[in-house]
Amino acid sequence: VQLQASGGGLVQAGGSLRLSCVASGRPFSRYDMGWFRQSPGKERDIVARILWSGGSTYYADSVKGRFTISRDNAKTTVYLQMDSLKPEDTAVYYCAAKYSGQGTYNYWGRGTQVTVSS
Repeated sequence: VQLQASGGGLVQAGGSLRLSCVASGRPFSRYDMGWFRQSPGKERDIVARILWSGGSTYYADSVKGRFTISRDNAKTTVYLQMDSLKPEDTAVYYCAAKYSGQGTYNYWGRGTQVTVSS
């Protein structure tokens, strides 16, 4: 699976951004998808994930109620809608894929930078 993320940028605190990740190369609907982020000096952490069917989602506590993950299997795209952004959301955001039922995300896209100014 090849993944291409886009949609990052500079936004003021309280603003919104929508990240997109287009997948190609394998049957997209068989893959669970996740968004991760990494700030300088910190580990890469999961932000949200959505199962292959779209029927189950997970969010990190830090983004619950502000971020929404969704997917369009027909467009082989996963989205991350980010609202009420905070400076601490500043990071490089990565999308990732794993075959449904597997434990490890083993396909990664290049990151997209999100910067939230105070």
